[in-house]
Amino acid sequence: MPDLEISNLHVQAEDKQILKGVDLTVREGEIHALMGPNGSGKSTLANAIMGHPNLQVTEGRIRFGGQDITEADTDERSRLGLFMAFQYPVAIPGVTITKYLRTVMNAHREARGEPEVPLKEFRTTVQAAMELTDIPREFVSRYLNDGFSGGEKKRLETLQLALQKPRAAILDETDSGLDIDALNVVANGVNTVASGTDMGVLIITHYQRILRMIKPDKVSILYQGRIVTDGGPELVDRLEAEGYGWVERELAPAA
Repeated sequence: MPDLEISNLHVQAEDKQILKGVDLTVREGEIHALMGPNGSGKSTLANAIMGHPNLQVTEGRIRFGGQDITEADTDERSRLGLFMAFQYPVAIPGVTITKYLRTVMNAHREARGEPEVPLKEFRTTVQAAMELTDIPREFVSRYLNDGFSGGEKKRLETLQLALQKPRAAILDETDSGLDIDALNVVANGVNTVASGTDMGVLIITHYQRILRMIKPDKVSILYQGRIVTDGGPELVDRLEAEGYGWVERELAPAA
């Protein structure tokens, strides 16, 4: 059974229709790249999957693990095992990363009917996740994203990914604004967390460079609110060679 299945999804923000019948499946253990030019609806799709309250689903369904979550609250989707790394993570001054991570971990344990994580177990788990994702120990004593560089924010999200071990992860332009060193750290972290698991990954980007580091099993192209084609990694090579011009010439008329 596919882990994340989107069927004929139509989404609007206020009075503007953005997604116009998206069909997309991310299977367990699959790395699925969603590409498309700016304004094609990629981030809208990511936010719709997570149940953003400012978006309205006017038609279609979102299923996760066989369960219809189209009308589910965002926190319910998270507790079911959906994770999203944001393009622009927000800062929360005054809240330490340690406090935040423990709160998130306990929320997931509560959803599974488990008691709060003991402090010693929490420290051990976080330390192991930090070593896995190559994050320095002093990182967790800072306030959440406060004064962080773009690379530091994305590294923190990789740490959260390693701690939560979701059933499916949506990475919304996680390569945005990263230099090559930060991109390497983030890509290595995602690859390490995903390796040997059945976690599905939907990586959303309009660049090709991150897909040289996180190798997709499947690639879909979103254009003007619709999936216009999908295939394997060869689509990434063609986009790198020709840009998105061929998408408009060859595929947009049929969309």
